[in-house]
Amino acid sequence: MQFLLFLLIYPILWLISILPFPILYLLSDGIYVFVYYIIGYRKKTVKENIAIAFPNLSEAERLNIEKKSYHHLCDIFLEMAKTMTISRKEIDKRFVFTNMQTYLELEKKGKSIALLMAHYGSYEWSVSINHHINFIGYGVYKKLANKYLDKLVIDIRSKFKAELISTKETRNVIEQNKLDHVLGLYGFISDQTPRKSGTMMHWYTFLGVETPIHIGAETLAKQYDMNVVYLKVRKVKRGYYEASLEVLSEDVQSVPNYEVSELFIRKVEQQIYEAPEFYLWTHKRWKHKKNQN
Repeated sequence: MQFLLFLLIYPILWLISILPFPILYLLSDGIYVFVYYIIGYRKKTVKENIAIAFPNLSEAERLNIEKKSYHHLCDIFLEMAKTMTISRKEIDKRFVFTNMQTYLELEKKGKSIALLMAHYGSYEWSVSINHHINFIGYGVYKKLANKYLDKLVIDIRSKFKAELISTKETRNVIEQNKLDHVLGLYGFISDQTPRKSGTMMHWYTFLGVETPIHIGAETLAKQYDMNVVYLKVRKVKRGYYEASLEVLSEDVQSVPNYEVSELFIRKVEQQIYEAPEFYLWTHKRWKHKKNQN
């Protein structure tokens, strides 16, 4: 059954990937109507999340954010498929890194780098950073249950020399690279809800609500003495993005615990407040509460 699903999905994604961008976005408009108005994909969750994050907005204003976020969601899904056949010249035109020199200066420090980013803008096309860097680029991702679709995701996201490693493999890969004196850039998307783990959870305010936040990237950066940067992605217009790199710490082991993770969350918040329609609202971000057992 898993293989049959793969055989059904793969040719569809490949056909999408060869579409010219104007037609790609016309298709995205049609998918938006189907996803939002017909099947209502996770609409309840999105409504609840936006209401929690923006309690002072009117219902009409929140609805506007909601609809725009679904338009963007459909765009980035098709842009992910487009990655299968997009050229380096095209991706460099559409996903621009504004200050790569900031990152390249960090490489000269001789330490591996942890890159923190959010489900904001085009997190899929961020893998194109790998043809701008000298280190080996690793993308940390959550393994899919369907092994064929998992392989497809790896192939798509590995197009620009990125090496994908699952969350369970991450520590072992970093540790082995440390032993082998291999310098790497490790990309973590760290803005969604972490798995509940009792006393190991760190609580912090995100969009006005106290909630557990991911601290795994900071923990690994401290343990293996990595520099830490934040990738801020801005949507310029449909199909075009700008990304800037901001240094969070060059001496993470001297920074108090959780400070880097909290700084990252504040930066994500700032982006969301500036343009909330480009955030991924479909996950249940506030499902854990302190009084839950």
